Amino acid sequence: MGGSVRDVKSKSELDEVVRGGSPAVLHFWASWCEASKHMDQLFSHLAIDFPHTHFLRVEAEEQPEISEAYSVSAVPFFVFFKDGKTVDTLEGADPSSLANKVSKVAGSINSGDAASPASLGMAAGSAVLETVKELAQDNLSSNEKSKVQPGLSSHLKKRLQELVDSHPVLLFMKGSPEEPKCGFSRKVVDILKEEKVKFGSFDILSDSEVREGLKKFSNWPTFPQLYCKGELVGGCDIAIAMHESGELKDVFKDHGIDTVDETNITDSGNTKGGISKSTDLSTNLASRLDGLVNSGSVMLFMKGKPDEPKCGFSRKVVEILRQEDVPFESFDILTDEEVRQGLKVYSNWSSYPQLYIKGELIGGSDIVLEMQKSGELQKTLHEKGVLPKETIEDRLKKLIASSPVMLFMKGTPDAPRCGFSSRVVNALREEGVVDFGHFDILSDDEVRQGIKVFSNWPTFPQLYYKGELIGGCDIIMELRNNGELKSTLSE
Repeated sequence: MGGSVRDVKSKSELDEVVRGGSPAVLHFWASWCEASKHMDQLFSHLAIDFPHTHFLRVEAEEQPEISEAYSVSAVPFFVFFKDGKTVDTLEGADPSSLANKVSKVAGSINSGDAASPASLGMAAGSAVLETVKELAQDNLSSNEKSKVQPGLSSHLKKRLQELVDSHPVLLFMKGSPEEPKCGFSRKVVDILKEEKVKFGSFDILSDSEVREGLKKFSNWPTFPQLYCKGELVGGCDIAIAMHESGELKDVFKDHGIDTVDETNITDSGNTKGGISKSTDLSTNLASRLDGLVNSGSVMLFMKGKPDEPKCGFSRKVVEILRQEDVPFESFDILTDEEVRQGLKVYSNWSSYPQLYIKGELIGGSDIVLEMQKSGELQKTLHEKGVLPKETIEDRLKKLIASSPVMLFMKGTPDAPRCGFSSRVVNALREEGVVDFGHFDILSDDEVRQGIKVFSNWPTFPQLYYKGELIGGCDIIMELRNNGELKSTLSE
């Protein structure tokens, strides 16, 4: 106690603290996880404000026995103890919930109090309140993606424009070129290296304001994002297609981007360009690792076996692959220290599990989970030929079912591209229907043409409720004018 955070090195050490009966909070974290690092800042502040509570920290992957005991499958993860018992848990980066749960365990807030930063004044110091306000912004952005988002402030818009213009070729990515934090970012880095262009990069995991703001600024919802002379080129799929067709080289040439020798692709300020294969691996080990990585269409390097995972992160990826009905091979890195250490160098990825699809590194448990939630994993598996190619009808059914109220429109709710789409968006908002899904049919011609046949409705926008077509602009306006729109969308 005494206002500091204690790193736990063994389960027996933890058990001893818990048996003491005093309030305690245990933070499972990972050094590679940015969310863990951010939440750890708040955790340290809370330790100062609640000096009579034990604040404990565990490196989840380094202490598999403890992680297994509390079924940890993702970080950050918190366990709350009181009177020698586990009384609560919290998964994910939720600053206000963490602060409230800590204060409840410490006995400062009643269980019926609201879990919001404003309710913490009676229990938390100013440092905690300020940290909660800062960190909550990132949490809100991820939990409320489906809600209507406000426009960009002039200050943020100016900052993003300055970033975009800071280098002739700029890549907004997860991680850095030397240490990409997702397979898609890594792929674009490799492409830029093959194109032999000098480029700058920005790690969007390091700045939630830039990460969320850039989605609106570019009207592009995913990362990485590649810019050339201030213009958005696209994400990973587009960069790959343009690279393979030679179009990307033409774009660079047309914009006066010179190719350079690899030795001249150097770090530049806040950005880093290019990566190189490590020379630390022997030829035999590199060849062996290459063979292992390509030994299955889907290859999982994990701790333990699929039926007996030895860590929660490995178990989570196994569960995801099984949920997606993906056939996969696996390798237990605990059985071979040479492979365990060598693969970190080979992949430039420092933790496990590691998932590969057709020889390409996808990432670890956090990336795979994120891809599953966004549908990107299923899409990648189809594109790589691991799963049967999805028909347009299957895809349309999934899109329509992705939200109870689903609008196929031109543009986005914040930036409609036609007057009819704009009128329907405004009608929905006026009726208080703000939690609706949307799809920009201008971004995908396959969907645009396919849904005309699927719905037997030739124009846009098209509004669906619980999988059923309601109609287009005229019908929506008629329902609104008759006072029937809200009731139709709530039956």
